[in-house]
Amino acid sequence: MKFREYEAKQIFREAGIPVPNSVLITSADEANAAQKKVAEKVVLKAQVDVGGRGKAGGILPANAENISGVARDLFAKTIKGLPVEKILVEEALEISHEYYLSITIDRAKKMPLILFSSEGGVEIETLAKERPEALRRVYVDPSFVTLPDFIVRNVIGTNPKEIGKIVRDLFAVFRSKDAVLAEINPLVMTQKGILAADGKIILDDNALIRQGISENRDLTLREAEAEKHGFSYVELDGNIGVIGNGAGLTMATLDIISHYHGKAANFLDVGGGAASDRVMYAVRLVASMPGVKVIVVNLLGGITRCDEVAKGIIEAGVPQPVIVRIAGTNEEEGRKLLQECGYVMSDTMDAAIRQAVEAVQ
Repeated sequence: MKFREYEAKQIFREAGIPVPNSVLITSADEANAAQKKVAEKVVLKAQVDVGGRGKAGGILPANAENISGVARDLFAKTIKGLPVEKILVEEALEISHEYYLSITIDRAKKMPLILFSSEGGVEIETLAKERPEALRRVYVDPSFVTLPDFIVRNVIGTNPKEIGKIVRDLFAVFRSKDAVLAEINPLVMTQKGILAADGKIILDDNALIRQGISENRDLTLREAEAEKHGFSYVELDGNIGVIGNGAGLTMATLDIISHYHGKAANFLDVGGGAASDRVMYAVRLVASMPGVKVIVVNLLGGITRCDEVAKGIIEAGVPQPVIVRIAGTNEEEGRKLLQECGYVMSDTMDAAIRQAVEAVQ
């Protein structure tokens, strides 16, 4: 789950990382009072969970004379499809230099990785690709609770020593918040010293309960519904709905759809031992996705009974065609139930997927 900028900066502030003065507002009526508390010149920053908001018009300068109008205009915008519901009124900074600092997990090495560059305020992916030498990469032993001096020195090199404390404090945030990413971009040098001008923290979704968070607000309504039923579910951008049992089988279904030049709308793994009600919820969930024209149900009956799968598909009663390939336990009973209700059956996974791709062409 992502923390928004204002939340990340509050966490930074509590950890001792210096941040600009700011006030969060939820309506344009609060803008004047906020500006008086912050600074004569400010910037208004839309609090939306998207990248590139500055280029999309989500960060605007303002002063006492025009802040109400600027705030009204910003609240009226949508930034990359998202409404602006909160704005951070923050002091405008006179920046002499920008740096980049982040801590993430290198999953291949199973270690925290600190990334640092003296060229901040840029797309770090672009910098890493075009000028990899400009990006320092320092791995941290997972057993370290705090950062040793030698690691801090390796990170900052000959850059200002004040950055070393921020590196340590950001690592403390990274550990204490069960983060998969803690990022400051840019970290800026100003007359007031070094400040975190922007911040991002992404929590490990598996640690939400430990962090005292009961609900993952990043989930769409369908993703939240899938989580409630224990489905492994990912939304894609195609028009062929996919339901399988087991990650391998479901991924293979997606691969074959792509092989036949189709586009999957989702990944949904109902898991093993799926009873009819779970299958019903899964079919209805996939059918509710805009643009889904056909649904492929590809399940192997081991502990999952094919007759239960059939009952779930029938109970779902969705308007889209449902093409079914089932094999295994109680396969004959399941096939009979589906055939009696007019469902399209296929003997093989390949045949079912070809039928689905042809149905949307």
